[in-house]
Amino acid sequence: MFQSPGEIAFTLGNIDIHWYGICMSLSMLCGLFVIFFVRNKYFKEISTDIICDLSFFLIILGLISARLYYVIVDYKYFVHHPFEIIAIWNGGISIQGAILGGVLAGLYYCKKHNLNFLQYADLFSFGIVTGQIIGRLGNFFNSEAFGLPTNLPWKLYIPYKTRPVEYRMEEFFHPTFLYESLLSLLILIILYLIISRFAPRKNGLVFCSYIMLYSVSRFIVETIRIDSVLNFGSIHIAHITSVIFFVLALFAFIYLFKKKSN
Repeated sequence: MFQSPGEIAFTLGNIDIHWYGICMSLSMLCGLFVIFFVRNKYFKEISTDIICDLSFFLIILGLISARLYYVIVDYKYFVHHPFEIIAIWNGGISIQGAILGGVLAGLYYCKKHNLNFLQYADLFSFGIVTGQIIGRLGNFFNSEAFGLPTNLPWKLYIPYKTRPVEYRMEEFFHPTFLYESLLSLLILIILYLIISRFAPRKNGLVFCSYIMLYSVSRFIVETIRIDSVLNFGSIHIAHITSVIFFVLALFAFIYLFKKKSN
């Protein structure tokens, strides 16, 4: 059984340091570490200075787009709580929103500096999925991103006030954040196998693979998740976005594979 020790890790003066923020910070640092590791092995021609510059740009734009996506989809809540829009330390950012914003920001940066977008997308895919592995663990401390009730040994205790109304009498739930974290670890391993097979002569295949694999894993996890506020009626927005991402990435993968094979 798992149970969150609370949202606050410690306090500095009058400032509360949240576990969620710590996990997000660690996810970024570890993501950068993996990016440099993969760069040194497969992308030695890419400048480390550009990686640092682009990473800072993507982190800022990624966080903004992740929060903006969440706020727009859950606008009914934030219309009445506008001051909470910037409170990302309480959770409430969308990985899919971060991916979308990151792609647009990456396209802009690469075009401005005359860089090969697909090559950088491949490299940064490793950092993104690494960040997801660690970042998802932040949901544990906020008692969020959980699924249907369960009595499995790894069940997660959810406080009464956090439970959906229809499950108020239940205590233990699937830790879907953990499932997604473990699936992201599997994706990281698969991406490394792909890059070792094609690297780096078929630019874009790793990135497309990442999008497809993550979309499938997110779709699966979302089927048992019950605390998602990002819904369109009874349909999870994450399901819709996952399908769109997967289809676009699949067509791009086929196009790039055939183009490079000719």
